[in-house]
Amino acid sequence: MSDSRRVHFIPPRPAKRNKKVGIYCRVSSNSMEQLNSLTNQVSALTRLIAATPNWLLVDTYIDIASGKTGSKRKEFIRILEDCQAKNIEIVITKNISRFGRDTVEVLESLHKLREYNVRVIFEQEGLDTADTDSELMISIIESIAQTENESRSENIKWGYRRHAAQGTSKLYNRKCCGYENDTAGELIIKKDEAKNVRLIFELYLCGLSIIGIKRELEKRGIKTPTGKEKWSKRTIDVMLSNEKYIGLVRLLNVGEHQEHYVSENNHPAIISKEQFEAVQIEKKKRSNVVKTEGGNKRRSRKYSSKIIKEK
Repeated sequence: MSDSRRVHFIPPRPAKRNKKVGIYCRVSSNSMEQLNSLTNQVSALTRLIAATPNWLLVDTYIDIASGKTGSKRKEFIRILEDCQAKNIEIVITKNISRFGRDTVEVLESLHKLREYNVRVIFEQEGLDTADTDSELMISIIESIAQTENESRSENIKWGYRRHAAQGTSKLYNRKCCGYENDTAGELIIKKDEAKNVRLIFELYLCGLSIIGIKRELEKRGIKTPTGKEKWSKRTIDVMLSNEKYIGLVRLLNVGEHQEHYVSENNHPAIISKEQFEAVQIEKKKRSNVVKTEGGNKRRSRKYSSKIIKEK
């Protein structure tokens, strides 16, 4: 062997990246938690494309839109247009729930992309339209969508419970007649409406029925919280039972014996606790429905309102 002979290692040429890939991501809001989720989605899918020899990342399509029907998804429309124009050959997304808002939309979009000869990959579920029979894909998607909907529903309920337990739920400060929100979102008394709330409680304890209170308010020219001249009997009835007027709020209260959260001294009270309880006792006395062994029955006569002159 000649001393001048040399051997060189020639590595294989990297495969040409000729498969044009588009990433599609969606989050439901621009909260910090959702934006972090978006960053993770894009990062993971970008690494996957970089690790696949013949894939070329062409564009990333990002929507910040809720799952509600009717919310615009401009980037989703754009990726469909690019697929139709043959600018994209493969669409990759994190999972089915990010791709479509419901099963019908997912299947309609897949049908369109199949017509464009575009391959769709759902990374989390490990589904690839290039490897899966159409009918089987439909069955799998419907099954996964149902499971995700149930899981999403449980997650939402868990979120409500967590915020309720921590006292951070915005529902604690949901306003009603007599209250408004300050700049920090806390409930404060709205003086002109609070005066009407007190009047309604006083009139009821003086003997007026709900119909009588309705007539008295309209006679005095007092408008509803929404500015209407005519009061609803239900509005008055609900106000007379609203614990918010004594500074108390109940959340997740779906039944007398069900789990719920109570926030006492949540905000300034308009009605005293004693006055509120007196109204509840009076409402029971006046109820037109009585419990009997055979079930609930209506009384033979309704409570009649006393006539009260305006002071």
